[in-house]
Amino acid sequence: MLHASPASFVLKPALAKIVCEPGWKWQKREKPMQNYDLFYVWSGEGTVVLNDKPYEVSKGSCFLFKPGDYTSATHNPQKPLVLTYIHFDVDEPVTEVPVSYRKLRETVDFEHMLSRYVRLFLVKTYAAEEEAKLILKQLMIYLLREDQEEPVEKKVSNHLVEVINEIANYVQQHPGLPHRVEDLAARAGLSPRYFSIKFKELIGSSVQSYIIKARIDRAQHLLVHAGMNVTEVADALGYRDIFFFSRQFKQYTGRSPSELR
Repeated sequence: MLHASPASFVLKPALAKIVCEPGWKWQKREKPMQNYDLFYVWSGEGTVVLNDKPYEVSKGSCFLFKPGDYTSATHNPQKPLVLTYIHFDVDEPVTEVPVSYRKLRETVDFEHMLSRYVRLFLVKTYAAEEEAKLILKQLMIYLLREDQEEPVEKKVSNHLVEVINEIANYVQQHPGLPHRVEDLAARAGLSPRYFSIKFKELIGSSVQSYIIKARIDRAQHLLVHAGMNVTEVADALGYRDIFFFSRQFKQYTGRSPSELR
């Protein structure tokens, strides 16, 4: 659904945030699901069965039921489920569709969008359907991003992810500074060894390679768009030896800086 336009989402009147009654249960129907159903658990405990596979659910459990799915559910009457469900269709072909089930680790942003979607239809809100389609597209993007990032981010805390990304952004913003692993690790409040391991795990390259690439990327911009010559660029990015700069530049780009300019 990544490339589906918001206008292609067809909203259904079946939507709500509800506290399930103690005796509530969702019976398996003879006919499969006819449309998509975004189904999210705010709190409580229960079991959802999707295509004969049971899932124990609690806060953060999120399903995207699809046309053709068979579903049923029960819950613990002592800890009733609090749910949001949103039914919808998409009237154009879709290629990327979120997986059917995941347990969200960070729920604040997702829950905010769910609440906003439901509130739009509690009263007669101007342009409610247009905004709802935009929110629904955001929700799908959020889930697709979760599907892509989960294998890496689940290994570390969200705080550590933010810290490492902040350091990477700092290097990008200041490519000419003489960055050292020890200094960046201290900025992150981590030991150099642990910082280096987690940086490569999350960013996808070693700290030193990332620093060099940031410098070379900036050098290409300065050579092409700023009208600076090779000596000026090397000096601006902290290279004391222009020949070393040229070798490193060619190693990363395949061309010498003078050829690019």
